[in-house]
Amino acid sequence: MVPFPAQGHLNQLLQLSCLISSYDLPVYYVGSATHNRQARVRANALNPSDIAKIHFHDLPTPEFASPEPDFNSSSKFPAHLQPSWDACMLLREPIASFFRDISSKSRRVVVVHDSLMSYNVQDVKSFPNVESYVYNCISVFTLYCLICITRGLSVQLEEELLKKLPSLEGIMTDEIREFGASQKPYMEIGSGDIHNTKVRSEQNKKQWAIGPILPTKLDHISNGNNICLDWLNKQPPRSVLYISFGTTTSFPYREIKELAMGLEQSKQKFIWVLRDANRGDIFTGEARKVELPEGFEERVKEVGLVVRDWAPQPEILAHSSTGGFMSHCGWNSCIESITMGVPIAAWPMHSDQPKNGFLVTEILKIGMLVREWGKRDELVTASTIENVVRKLMASEEGDVIRKRAEELGEAVRRSTEKGGASRKELDSFIAHITR
Repeated sequence: MVPFPAQGHLNQLLQLSCLISSYDLPVYYVGSATHNRQARVRANALNPSDIAKIHFHDLPTPEFASPEPDFNSSSKFPAHLQPSWDACMLLREPIASFFRDISSKSRRVVVVHDSLMSYNVQDVKSFPNVESYVYNCISVFTLYCLICITRGLSVQLEEELLKKLPSLEGIMTDEIREFGASQKPYMEIGSGDIHNTKVRSEQNKKQWAIGPILPTKLDHISNGNNICLDWLNKQPPRSVLYISFGTTTSFPYREIKELAMGLEQSKQKFIWVLRDANRGDIFTGEARKVELPEGFEERVKEVGLVVRDWAPQPEILAHSSTGGFMSHCGWNSCIESITMGVPIAAWPMHSDQPKNGFLVTEILKIGMLVREWGKRDELVTASTIENVVRKLMASEEGDVIRKRAEELGEAVRRSTEKGGASRKELDSFIAHITR
């Protein structure tokens, strides 16, 4: 496994590592020491005994700057992570030497790599017994839209939906766009593609849609050791809105204030994970202490919980007291929410998130938008937040959406069981690589 060094990417390849390892195949997770450690420390929902079977192969970490995020930037894209991504482009040689070593001792080596690490694994073609597969961390819907737009094709959607499809404006910096483009020539080397989703594909290249790859049964988790889960145990069913914007989003103080006021005015129960974006190296530097409006936590202590630590998100979403998720719509968050049957208040920030938000609200119809992508530069006011929260958590429209989300979750969880579509895809991939 060769992951890209950002939390949402590290996480998915570690989940896939555990799935493949469950077929009694030895799995090596190859990355810089810092990011391998991050993957282990933040392994949400995975059973520690499954992680223990994975061989973490630490490559020497190239030096890189690890600044704090720019809280007041007009763009929400985490440009402060660029130095860590540039540094990971220096890993081609150590990765090739690892391939050389392991291919000399094995009948076949199968490399599964993040699409953004294609340049780094290009030397697979020098070894006759090594084959590689591109792993796509984004939704197939987003991938499809990107392919259509870059090839000048029209996205196959009804007229009404096309009008609402968010533009690519403002989704990323020029640097990361160039970074992505520089990987393109090396993606053709692979023998096939893997997607963390469900899809019907008519392409000739081998494709496996094995998502959702996260564990759907969280039975190894004890509810007793986490403040969020303890608090949820005391709440009525489906009554709590969970709020988190992932690991790459930071809000300016004025947005935090509006969100706090909106939550308070909505009178709905909530758990709010209030954290800034990760640094490139999560083990360096102090996080800022985000100030909330005076007396806020005291006033809401009966209805809400503010958490500033890493939260067990899949377990929170799987909890019977959770009835909604206000999210940035990163693909990990979407797939976790969909799998656990929780509807989404979609507030996309950058990258693939606007398209994921569209998928959730307009196509799957299991959520509602907090604000349209075209209005991303405007402050989202307390009254907007209050209205969305009330609509999702305490209205008939919200109940219809919640029922639809629960039914979809049920179907997705079934697909991962024996005989289900997702499990069949995984079995097919394992059969192919062990042929």
